[in-house]
Amino acid sequence: MKVKLINYTQDALEMLIFSKKTRLLSKEADLDGIKMLSEFEKLKELGYIKGTINSSWEFVDYIFLITDVTRAFTHQLVRHRVGVSFAQMAHRIVDASDFDYLATDTCLQMFEYHEGMQVIKKHYKKCLEAGADVQDARGLLPTNVLTNILFKANLRALNTILGIRLCYKTQGEFQDVARKIREEVIKIHSWAEPFLEVYCVNKGICAFPNYIGCPIKETLLDTEDSKTKAKEIWANVNQKV
Repeated sequence: MKVKLINYTQDALEMLIFSKKTRLLSKEADLDGIKMLSEFEKLKELGYIKGTINSSWEFVDYIFLITDVTRAFTHQLVRHRVGVSFAQMAHRIVDASDFDYLATDTCLQMFEYHEGMQVIKKHYKKCLEAGADVQDARGLLPTNVLTNILFKANLRALNTILGIRLCYKTQGEFQDVARKIREEVIKIHSWAEPFLEVYCVNKGICAFPNYIGCPIKETLLDTEDSKTKAKEIWANVNQKV
């Protein structure tokens, strides 16, 4: 699996401030003046933006190329529908005779799983050799066949997606991708880190009240400094993943 940030909004921090000021000023906001602010002044503005309505966040976009991930993952990714766009490799067109796949967790060392994948690959090829169209033969392909997807999301969408998908409850592959997305954004926009926290770190409460077995929830217990403790525990858990 690989996540590469291939494009993003230039002057993103300035755009966040500009959109906020457009809402609050009766006159035209001064973008050039905003660009001239000191880093301290910009971060002070950012603190206000983080604590107010999220509409300003929609003016900052990120585009990622995510490769060698399963269709199981992309089926989950495309369930996020607000503030996002997708372009995915089409097995309706692409000949997948030599497809790669992913074995996860309990299936990793399972002979039957790997044997089944080889059987699928064999019969997929036989269908094509017998005259089946690629778009019809694709019905044989497994959910864990590897694929590539182009993914665009604005900062508000990423805040929502990562808040859930960085969670311990999320299936491992999506957790891995979510962490890589977060890392890629923070590399170029270090100021964005507070926008890209897992839900319990951001809110101090669990996004899934009925979920049992989370090491963060078990330790959190609604303490006054729950956000800080959640961040410490989440970081420790993710180091072990």
